[in-house]
Amino acid sequence: MKTINILATLACGALLGPVVAGPTTDLDVDRSNAKAFVKDSAITSKVKAKLAAEHITSLGRIHVDTDENGIVWLSGHARSQEAIDKAVAIAGDTEGVKSVRNTIKIGKDD
Repeated sequence: MKTINILATLACGALLGPVVAGPTTDLDVDRSNAKAFVKDSAITSKVKAKLAAEHITSLGRIHVDTDENGIVWLSGHARSQEAIDKAVAIAGDTEGVKSVRNTIKIGKDD
């Protein structure tokens, strides 16, 4: 009987713990939070995969990063304005991307 009471107490504590703890914080606000970092990394990976599928990276060296607000930052070099425009369009059409910031320059690879 003692074991059942202890288990019941533990179960209630586990269920009520989150309620008693108070409101949760927005995980996307804290970039040191692993979940926010993984979300940003997932967006970056999606953009890189789409660029690779279109062979954009063979036209230059384009770097991709995503910030905590879902803004994708493109930088580096491309061989033509057409390649830059295509990279920006691909990034903008990727799920989870809020906007694209482009600093890609026309020039040879790094």
